[in-house]
Amino acid sequence: MALDTPLAKLLHHISAVHNAVLPGERLVFCAGAHHIGYLRPDLATRLAALEPGVTIRAGRVTLPLEKLPNLNELAAALGIHARSENFDIRETADSPVLGVLDRGALPSFGVIGVGVHLNGLVRRADGWHVWVGRRAADKKLDPGKLDNLVAGGVPSGLTPFETLLKEGEEEAALPEALTAKARQVARFSYSMERAEGLRRDVIYAYDLELPEDFHPHPTDGEVEHFDLWPLPRVLEVLSTTDEFKFNVALVLTDLLIRFGLIKDQAAETLRAALERK
Repeated sequence: MALDTPLAKLLHHISAVHNAVLPGERLVFCAGAHHIGYLRPDLATRLAALEPGVTIRAGRVTLPLEKLPNLNELAAALGIHARSENFDIRETADSPVLGVLDRGALPSFGVIGVGVHLNGLVRRADGWHVWVGRRAADKKLDPGKLDNLVAGGVPSGLTPFETLLKEGEEEAALPEALTAKARQVARFSYSMERAEGLRRDVIYAYDLELPEDFHPHPTDGEVEHFDLWPLPRVLEVLSTTDEFKFNVALVLTDLLIRFGLIKDQAAETLRAALERK
């Protein structure tokens, strides 16, 4: 693969998820001494008006650590839409849990969200294939986009692998015993400006080789249907269109490098971009 337009498109997908400049116009958001996110100045001012313990000083918004359990209530009072699913609040993806925050409020507060993605792979006589899902048209975020076989956020109290087992059954009718054979192959992190706010995501990517006679089925309405694609088709669509969901592009680019469809200088260039923090 030469340094040409397809490579430029793949690099565009990667750079698109790193488009946030931090802190930029935002203020650093802390719970006590712990840096947990970023707030726009107007939201910081409104938060301070709701919670007298909040201080705004020298580009930093500080919520007393003992008030962190009230953050969901404060988010609701600020009119932030809740999704009725709590995520753990941490300084980094590997840090101890400090509290919980509703998933819908993560972008407003710039808090890290952790997710999992699964490459469902099938080895056939004509080469490797991967299951591709089409997101439902009524999804609030990225409706109709192409997706991995399984993908989802890691809720409070679960590990990424436990989430993978849960999401596999819920989204694609994958038996837990089968999903348990998946192996982690990569981890990506990025800070992205989106319509919903600031996405500071950490994505755990997994590979799972599936039997040729296994067919996933949408079970929770999040995906319209699944199709089995040969890897060259994945490369063609990924390198010429914006059909794949933004973070799926990272997972699939990594897959295509590892399976040898992207090689040499192009692979080195893309690998360096994927490993950006």
